[in-house]
Amino acid sequence: MISSRLRAFAVVCMLTVTIWTPQALHAEIRFAPREEGADETSLAPMIERVLPGVVSIATTGQQQMEDNPLFSDPFFRQFFDLPEGSEPQERVIQSAGSGVIIDADAGLILTNAHVIADADRITVRLSDGRELQADVLGVDPETDVAALTIDADDLASLIVGHSDMLRVGDHVVALGNPFGLEQTVTSGIVSALGRSGLGIEGYESFIQVDAPINPGNSGGALVNLRGELVGLNTAIVGPTGGNVGIGFAVPIDMAINVAQRLIADGEVRRGQIGVIVQDLTPALAEALDHSGRTGALVADVLPGSPAEGAGILNGDVIAAVDGVAIMGSADLRTRLSLMEPGTEVSLSVVHERELVERQVVLAARPGAEVPEDEDGTDVESIPALEGVSLSTVEAGAGRDGTQPGVLVEWVDPSSAAATAGLQPGDVIVSVNSQGVMTPGGISEAAASAPNLPLLLRVFRQGHALFIAIS
Repeated sequence: MISSRLRAFAVVCMLTVTIWTPQALHAEIRFAPREEGADETSLAPMIERVLPGVVSIATTGQQQMEDNPLFSDPFFRQFFDLPEGSEPQERVIQSAGSGVIIDADAGLILTNAHVIADADRITVRLSDGRELQADVLGVDPETDVAALTIDADDLASLIVGHSDMLRVGDHVVALGNPFGLEQTVTSGIVSALGRSGLGIEGYESFIQVDAPINPGNSGGALVNLRGELVGLNTAIVGPTGGNVGIGFAVPIDMAINVAQRLIADGEVRRGQIGVIVQDLTPALAEALDHSGRTGALVADVLPGSPAEGAGILNGDVIAAVDGVAIMGSADLRTRLSLMEPGTEVSLSVVHERELVERQVVLAARPGAEVPEDEDGTDVESIPALEGVSLSTVEAGAGRDGTQPGVLVEWVDPSSAAATAGLQPGDVIVSVNSQGVMTPGGISEAAASAPNLPLLLRVFRQGHALFIAIS
């Protein structure tokens, strides 16, 4: 008992400093003992392991400057004695970003495609201060992923995690080079998953985080609390281009898939099934008598496509791919894009309220162009679509349609049709699953189911979609 009290007294003595001042002020300041790792909640041990695998990337390149229109004026050139046929001037551009080493032996680095865009020279700076020149293995702008390689010894790589295991609310840490400030670490949580429709990339399924991400963070690591790489920091949303708590990262599952294909082939070949799909809104689900709220609604099946061969029809809802649920049209598009042409997939499809399985072999993505169409005539109003003027058109006669049907000439902005999304130039080809060729045919189809929302299938700029008008 006495010995324990003596030990406690000794500790207090070690932590207390007595200060005497000329004014005889007696002050005692207590100091904590120096114990490394005393704070069990600290992220420092994990960050110390991860930081050597995060690099800074600096690029230089040439960009052609736009000519002032005055330089094309012969009188202006003669007045200022400018030589004829002078070449457009170029300027040197520099940018900075971040990257992540995922294979130390191969010197393999992942970063964003936009970090190295237009770069003639790529310099990688390691955490130990070494600077090395990098070679590009491949770039995929549609997912904003690029693979680089460096030749160096004693590299450190990150452990690659599984982004599909993330949950909203998980703690994450962003590491990178914001504003050129190397080895910067910020933390936050996953605030959303599967974000798409932002127009940042061609294929989007972002991890949204509130960890501060700023210019220069692009290509850096997003890790979980175990230090596992779960994403590549990519973009921010903010009125000033700085952090406002909304940042986006490419899921590492997607980035690794793309990187492997870039390394193997130098490019990404994407599969497709030949359908045009749209999100299943509550109004469309009600009109289709579909009980679910997720999946991708098939608006059109392209002739000769794998989907047509598998028996998929307009109005079907693709609910899952290989047993994995599909949340919407962007999710389906992204998931299929990560598979090579020739891959066989199993699609769970809701057809006439029954779930069926369709086996489809992916084809290569086509690059067809849609021809422009001419205006229709013979405007006629339809009572079933108040505020909408329609006319009959032949194939290719509509302004933006590619099918024969009924052309939408005008839509009252205050009408229910406008609220539902119907636009001038749309070509209506079916109403409540009945094909229509004339405005009168629309009236007959609408009258056959007066208590249901009006389900229109329309063509717009060469693409089909469904519109439900309540």
